Amino acid sequence: MNKQYRFDHKVIYDLIPAGNSVLDLGCGNGELLSKLIRHKGVQALGIEKDFDLVAEAIARGVPVIQSDLDEGLAGLPDHFFDYVILEKTLQAVKKPLLVLEEMLRVGRYGIVSFPNFGHRQVVLSLLRTGRMPVTPSLPYQWHDTPNIHLFTALDFLDWASANKVRVERGFSWTGNGTVQFKEEESAFAVEVLFVVSKEG
Repeated sequence: MNKQYRFDHKVIYDLIPAGNSVLDLGCGNGELLSKLIRHKGVQALGIEKDFDLVAEAIARGVPVIQSDLDEGLAGLPDHFFDYVILEKTLQAVKKPLLVLEEMLRVGRYGIVSFPNFGHRQVVLSLLRTGRMPVTPSLPYQWHDTPNIHLFTALDFLDWASANKVRVERGFSWTGNGTVQFKEEESAFAVEVLFVVSKEG
C-alpha cells in the first residue's frame, strides 16, 4: 500500500451506507474493506491477483478471492452487490473496458478512482522535459510503472457518455483537498473518483 494520503479511501468510506454489500476489485491488502466491515457492517468481498496481498487481506479478516480481473467475473451474478469498488486499478489492468463492463454488471453502483494523466503538472512536465512525468501521485519510472493504460478524467467521461453510463457523483483530489469534480477544472485534478451506474 502506497504510504501517500489516500483521498479515495475517505471518500469511499463516506459514500457507502452501513450494511450494504461491497465488492472491491483489486482490493490490495484489504485495508479499506477491513475498515468498512468493522465500522459500517458491510457484507464485503475482495478480489486480488497478488498472492502476498491476498494473504495480508485474509489476515485482516477480509473475505478475498485470488483472481485476475482481466479474466472477468463470470462466477458472480448480475446486480449482486450494492457497490463495486475499482480503486486505482483501472489503469493497471490489460482489459479496462471488460473490467468496467463487469463492474456495472455485478453492481448497482460502481466507484472508480484513478490518477488523472491530464493533470496540468503531468502535461507540463512532459512538455518541458520530453520524458514521462514522475510526480507524487505517479512516482514510477517508465520501465517499472504498473500503469499500462494512460487516460484522463475527460477520457473516462467520454467512455461513460458513449456507453450510456450515468455519472452520479464526481470528486477531485487537488493535492490540497477534495472538491466536487468539475469538467472545466479537470486539469487541476491530481486524482479523480466517480460514482457511476448503468442507465436503464
